[in-house]
Amino acid sequence: MNSEKEKKRLGDLLLYRIMDTASEKAFDSLTEVAATICEAPISLISLVDDSRQWFKSRVGLTATETPREQAFCAHAFDRSDLLIVEDATKDERFQDNPLVVNNPGIRFYAGAPLEMSTGSTLGTLCVIDRVPRTLTDAQRCALAVLRDAVVAQLEVRRFRLEMESVQSLLPICAWCRKVRVGASESTQPESWVPLHDFVADAAPVTHSICPSCCQHESLS
Repeated sequence: MNSEKEKKRLGDLLLYRIMDTASEKAFDSLTEVAATICEAPISLISLVDDSRQWFKSRVGLTATETPREQAFCAHAFDRSDLLIVEDATKDERFQDNPLVVNNPGIRFYAGAPLEMSTGSTLGTLCVIDRVPRTLTDAQRCALAVLRDAVVAQLEVRRFRLEMESVQSLLPICAWCRKVRVGASESTQPESWVPLHDFVADAAPVTHSICPSCCQHESLS
């Protein structure tokens, strides 16, 4: 993999603050549905950093991570469609893989890449079986739809964490996003002001108007 592209991917992975976090029902529900629809004994949400693949959610597997060099999903990073391996023992990329030769004895693998809004692929939603097989067209479609749901959950989770970080710095109303301005040493009482007014007071805006606003103003 291109070193600069991989460097960006690893940086993007850090933005999501997802590695080594506790299990979450929103993700566990998706792996369970994937396993059921694809009739697979194993289903995983797998995320890959520089040295390992770590499972945010797993069905049918006790291991929480494996070395990156054993990761099937790392082979899906440069594609947008599903990676399908019908029989790993007949695929030169995987036939000597410890996960094929030893436990859990992977034969079939189907992975849907988790491509994020940053443009980077962080891992896969995958289903695994211990016998050679394939997926029906309906199962392939369902796995892609569930992958989109995993991506959406990761994006929502990132947004929520970023908002919590902002709110930890500023006392922002969770409903209207106004900022609480505390009472000063003078007689000024506590008040709530719009976020843009708070920012303007903290760092007065003296720059030009952006092109879209200029156009809007000229049309009014």
